[in-house]
Amino acid sequence: MRRMATLSLWTAATSLSGIGLFLGTLFFAASLTPSLVPRSTAVQGVLAGACFAIGYGFGVSWRWLWAYLELPEPQNRWRFRANAAMAVACLGVAGWFLWQSAAWQNSVRAAVGMERVAGTHAVTVCAIAVATFALLLGLGRLFVLVAGWTAAKSKAYVPRRVANAAGVLVAALLFWSVANDLLAKAVFGVLDSSYAELNSLIEPERPRPVEADRTGSAASLVDWVDLGRAGREFVAGVPAAAEIAALTGRQARQPVRVYVGLPSADDAEERARLALDELKRAGGFDRSRLIVVTPTGTGWVDPAAIEPIEYLTDGDVASVAMQYSYLSSPLSLLAEPEYGAEAARALFRAVYGHWTTLPKASRPALYLHGLSLGAMNSEKSVELFEILADPIDGALWSGPPFESRNWRGITRARNPGSPQWLPEFRDGSFVRFMNQNGSTVPSSRPWGPLRSVYLQYASDPIVFFDYGDFYRQPDWMAAPRGPDVSPDLGWYPVVTMLQLAVDMAFATTTPMGHGHVYAPEHYVDAWISVADIRGWSAQAVAALKEALAAKMRLAPEQTDGNRGG
Repeated sequence: MRRMATLSLWTAATSLSGIGLFLGTLFFAASLTPSLVPRSTAVQGVLAGACFAIGYGFGVSWRWLWAYLELPEPQNRWRFRANAAMAVACLGVAGWFLWQSAAWQNSVRAAVGMERVAGTHAVTVCAIAVATFALLLGLGRLFVLVAGWTAAKSKAYVPRRVANAAGVLVAALLFWSVANDLLAKAVFGVLDSSYAELNSLIEPERPRPVEADRTGSAASLVDWVDLGRAGREFVAGVPAAAEIAALTGRQARQPVRVYVGLPSADDAEERARLALDELKRAGGFDRSRLIVVTPTGTGWVDPAAIEPIEYLTDGDVASVAMQYSYLSSPLSLLAEPEYGAEAARALFRAVYGHWTTLPKASRPALYLHGLSLGAMNSEKSVELFEILADPIDGALWSGPPFESRNWRGITRARNPGSPQWLPEFRDGSFVRFMNQNGSTVPSSRPWGPLRSVYLQYASDPIVFFDYGDFYRQPDWMAAPRGPDVSPDLGWYPVVTMLQLAVDMAFATTTPMGHGHVYAPEHYVDAWISVADIRGWSAQAVAALKEALAAKMRLAPEQTDGNRGG
């Protein structure tokens, strides 16, 4: 029995393609190089195994094409020598890249302010990679088996080439059906149930507000329970007037925060009308500034984004948000790709429609805000031609996903010589880009009537991922690079795109101020620019940044699943 098992393993190993192993090793080695976000040992192992499998697949496809074209085959003695040489080369390449991998990961960790790692964990990485490759290889061979069996059964009725094509098509449809209709739906069902339970969780540390003008109170039009977990966090987390005054040294008001959860009404239009009515009731239109916030997929509103403007205005500001999902942003985008934009548009129309009826001299300045998927949906909530007659005052969008329509168009049309990771657009009077170091446009340069700011970090893969990375080097890799991007990062066909795709899944694991975790001190600069904040000295602004940074880094919700991407 043991001899048969050893023979089976030997047969499986010797049946592997030599050119496939060579290309797979190159892909494996490239996967060990740095990208934007540090990777754990387990993540690196899975990524390396998947890259090896893809490279191996390219090699097998090349070998198949060679045979299909009936090109001359090399003699067995030359093939053996070539395979032996490739095996030695593969071991050398894999070993050298594994030896370098710790230094490469440390270059990424240093760029985003994380501690160094001591070793490469090469054995663990290789073990996980082999297991991942074996799984993918087994699925690939099963696909070939199903396609071959179908083709063999079809040859009795149709020509050989037609039968082969039919076999591949049937196998593809079968695998897609199993993956999509069974596995994906089962996983999605579990996640949906989990997120729904999390959304309905009542936290004892966040009691129902007792002040009548607060959303969720007994006098509110929105029930406390219906706000959802993210809504209750947003409403309960509002800083008190005394808290703001203690930091600023000036008289302050408690900011207005209005939120409407998914259970509050049957559809987006009804929730938007409810949000408008609650905003009126809470006195939101009596403040000097009003922000229409589009939350992330879970309904989460980042306090690091909202609290800076509340302190900068001494509490004389109102924010209104409306939940459109309780799923994480990637799941929300997959399950209901247009619903977030429809909900954002419904809320903006309701608020903007009432705002335009108010006297211009006394109504609040109106702004838009969104983080991540919220930024993309907030972009979609308004068309420029609809507000030309009576424009809003501005927008602050942070971490816009790479598919954000306006962001992508403006970035592509950036001024020559400005980097993709911090572009300049024309004269900077309409839109400006900011990162940890602010904007390259001087603050003294005049704005137009509408101010738009994109806050983005060069290390944020959710912003800078691109399907084109599959076959071309992205512009943001060119020198000079962003302040938190590893100088050792390089581009490799196919592999770099896979690295960045993995980075997106872990973009919120970086320290605050890097990746997809936006820091309050950077929001301070962005809001000062967007909302035309005046009356703050440089020393007071620095003190505010320090206080908010300390507060946010102590808040547990900044690092848990609430973030929602």
